[in-house]
Amino acid sequence: MEREPLIFSGNSNIELTSKICSYLKLPQGEIDLKRFSDGEIWVKYMENIRGRDIFIIQSTHPPAENLMELLIMIDAAKRASAKRITAVIPYFGYARQDRKDQPRVSITSKLIANLITVAGTDRVITMDLHAAQIQGFFDIPFDHLYASPVFTVLFKNKIENLAVVSPDVGGIKLARSYASRLEASLVVMDKRRPKHNISEVMHIIGDVKDKNVLIVDDLIDTGGTFVSAVKALKDSGAKKIFGAVTHPLLSGEAVKRIEESDLDTLYVTDSIPLANINSRKIVVRSASELFAEAIIRSNVNESISSLFENDKDKT
Repeated sequence: MEREPLIFSGNSNIELTSKICSYLKLPQGEIDLKRFSDGEIWVKYMENIRGRDIFIIQSTHPPAENLMELLIMIDAAKRASAKRITAVIPYFGYARQDRKDQPRVSITSKLIANLITVAGTDRVITMDLHAAQIQGFFDIPFDHLYASPVFTVLFKNKIENLAVVSPDVGGIKLARSYASRLEASLVVMDKRRPKHNISEVMHIIGDVKDKNVLIVDDLIDTGGTFVSAVKALKDSGAKKIFGAVTHPLLSGEAVKRIEESDLDTLYVTDSIPLANINSRKIVVRSASELFAEAIIRSNVNESISSLFENDKDKT
């Protein structure tokens, strides 16, 4: 690298940032993040960043302070004359609010994109957006990574008679890329969602009888959709059932639902830290190397297309 990048972390991804820095053999940048007694966020970079290429690692999952922290860190870096500011957002929160699907609602994903851009960001790196079109909400360079390399190594030539399942029609493209990588058959589940966080599996498009199954998705929140899919697949004759889900929000009764289901193992990434979650069925796979490689290539202005080519068709 011509000049080493400076890598800073907000409070949402401290452990992931540490792993990225370890992989890159770089020290983590020093930053002072404080709260006033009323909760206001205060940021100060503890080293000179003038003219430097800096990367700020911060997911924007709840609470909303994670987003505010990111915005304030970006603004502070801009005012400290950083040469280029890249927001590395392992999990891009509010991605499910990407369109106006009802009267009088916000397109919050666009709002977040505007805030991140106006704060002074020069580039964004994220992974497995809930809706790929969110890339178009940004008027700055945007790199969209895929977690599939983190998961496919676990199944490639290791699980016989494998079928890859999309839990809904919207995830077909993602599931197809996994099926292509794993040389597996593709199955789609048709569901209806009567209201937020509640879904009903209607029917299965494809054959899962006597097959081992891998359900792939970008995120798991309450686990309702996922567990309903597991039950429907098991009732249809599936043998072992695995999950590969990038972002483990796991809110409400999600962990309990997973533990009580017929799922064998759920693999997730560390895009969101799993604090105080003890489950024999949930296994975390780190995406640190994927992000580290993206940072290296971005720093020296090299292509990172090999990291986000999801399949031969480039999703």
